[in-house]
Amino acid sequence: MANRDLEFLFEIASLRNVPRGWRQHLGVDCASVLEHVVRTAFLALIIARREGGADENKVMKMALFHDLPEARVSDLSYVQKVYASADEDRATTDMLAETSLEDFAALFRETEAHESIEAKIVKDADNLDLELEIRELDSLGSPLPKKWEHIRRAVRDNKLFTESAKQIWDEIQVSDPHSWHLNMNKYLSGKDKII
Repeated sequence: MANRDLEFLFEIASLRNVPRGWRQHLGVDCASVLEHVVRTAFLALIIARREGGADENKVMKMALFHDLPEARVSDLSYVQKVYASADEDRATTDMLAETSLEDFAALFRETEAHESIEAKIVKDADNLDLELEIRELDSLGSPLPKKWEHIRRAVRDNKLFTESAKQIWDEIQVSDPHSWHLNMNKYLSGKDKII
């Protein structure tokens, strides 16, 4: 493995230390950019399966790379973007330069264009990950999700590209973020085996 490949791997690890841009406005602990990328990748795969017709390998690659430049330019919030801009294309190109993954810079640009079905799926997954996090905050009693309700509804109605993403958004609203483990607890579920 070339030195640039190792440098790239260490650099992407720094994403675990990059907070999401909206953390400043929520004032609560939330996922790092790296944590967001992981769940976004799984969300994208689920949307791709539900939609059908998308290249799942391409979707996964796009999802893994969609916030890559934030290792260099941070995750700007909607307020910060009024005053500052980030050259994410240059950051991505520079990060990948002379690595075994240099060709992925073009895939990042395609993702940002939101024109292909794969890029639309990844953007939907990106938005839905925030919705999942807001639902998690709501389950913990945070008042913030109610304040954002109209904004998130507008995202559902005006920003989500796929019907599958809209359906998942609706499912999130009535979901229990703790059901996955509570249903496995034999003392609560009455079951002796894990599903």
